[in-house]
Amino acid sequence: MEGAWWEPAERALLVAVDLALAEAARRGGSNLACRPGCMECCVGPFAVNRLDAWRLRRGLELLGREEPQRAAALVGRARSVWSELRADFPGDAGSGRLGDDEEAEQAFLERHARLPCPALDPATELCDLYSHRPLACRIFGPPARMAGRELPPCRLCFRDVPGDEVERCRVEPDPAGLEKSLLDRLEAERGPGWETVIAFVLA
Repeated sequence: MEGAWWEPAERALLVAVDLALAEAARRGGSNLACRPGCMECCVGPFAVNRLDAWRLRRGLELLGREEPQRAAALVGRARSVWSELRADFPGDAGSGRLGDDEEAEQAFLERHARLPCPALDPATELCDLYSHRPLACRIFGPPARMAGRELPPCRLCFRDVPGDEVERCRVEPDPAGLEKSLLDRLEAERGPGWETVIAFVLA
């Protein structure tokens, strides 16, 4: 999918998201606990879409060219995590595609909620694929609004802060719905969309 029509649109999406999160950081100030080495959002599997998966694979490929040992270690972690997840994966473990049973998926995510993300380097406590991380990782922390949903801040942020102050810091990273437009067009061109988990993508 390298060089595809949607790459400029995806870059525009990431720029919009990163600008919104920079504004959230400015508004939130010391109320935001997000710092290098904080791993609150780096544990537990979650669903990623085909754009996230492509971005992660591109990041892994670049890491493999620049730092092959780090990339190999990451793949090793991913295979270890995936071997644990696939035993009760709520979908097709062969293709890595999550199924349609939301209740089963939620139970699966909760069972593995303390499993570290394979992209997290345990030695540095930093993400090896930070610049290629999924959208969910990018918006986690401050209060946000995505696709009409109000997302709460991380439990470590905005402690003992009045609700109106939290709302003052809420941002909308993708107000134009760029991600949905991209996914809709990909579905029209390449068939039904799907979701998987990071460990499968990187393993």
